[in-house]
Amino acid sequence: MLIVDKPAGWTSHDIVAKVRYLAATRKVGHAGTLDPMATGVLVLGIGRATKLLTFLVGCDKAYAATIRLGATTVTDDAEGEVVTTTAVGESPAGLRDAIAGLTGAIDQVPSAVSAIKIKGKRAYARVRAGEDVALAARPVTVARFDVWGERQVMVDGVPMLDVDVEVEVSSGTYVRALARDLGATLGVGGHLTALRRARVGRFDLGDAHPLAALESCAPEQLPVIPLADAAAAFATRPVDADEARALAYGQRIPSASPGRADPVAAIGPDGALVAMLDETRAIAQAYVVFTPAR
Repeated sequence: MLIVDKPAGWTSHDIVAKVRYLAATRKVGHAGTLDPMATGVLVLGIGRATKLLTFLVGCDKAYAATIRLGATTVTDDAEGEVVTTTAVGESPAGLRDAIAGLTGAIDQVPSAVSAIKIKGKRAYARVRAGEDVALAARPVTVARFDVWGERQVMVDGVPMLDVDVEVEVSSGTYVRALARDLGATLGVGGHLTALRRARVGRFDLGDAHPLAALESCAPEQLPVIPLADAAAAFATRPVDADEARALAYGQRIPSASPGRADPVAAIGPDGALVAMLDETRAIAQAYVVFTPAR
């Protein structure tokens, strides 16, 4: 795994293409898109580690963001055309109550300009083609939604309020949609002006490397995280040599924790990641195997 601190202006695909060049391999993927305006933690898998990305996509995430109250945009962020403006003075009455209403288990309508597919076509592509897009609400969890700063700004002669927040959310949550819904609840409109991803699962900014620091690295110099260390992002269980061999041959082994819903990383006697296991039943089977049969 390679953790990159994505700079603004780059797409996630741009970063993948750059790391393919740096790592001298086509086999590179990422565990969750960041919009071009966003910065922060982008988790990449190189080689066999791409098989682990599916499981990391579902991890919870943490962000620092700035929400501008007083304007709505087509995209719910600063990259879209402004649709409406409303003068906002000091901190609106009911701000904390509105945030509380967007915290916990909620049903969220994703931003129309998103990568969600509708009949095989991305929602953002339909919007850009002039179609009206209405996405269904989906359950998400906002574990934390804290305000740590407010400041007034003047935008084209209209007073608005920038609210700096920190959020921790489940996979599939759109911070842009939180900004939109906060503004709508307060009746003044809102959109996202800044977004920095601070964490994906156990990987945070302390693990991330600026892209500029990687550009001079030869493939063998890239500061990668070994598969076994990356597996610490999940529940783990040790397996003995016989169990590791069985998994390598596609066989099943007894579950260590029957009924467990989340995937479990099986670690062999040598400390290597053997497989990711489904332990929802009494007998565990591998979602994916990392060690070759011998």
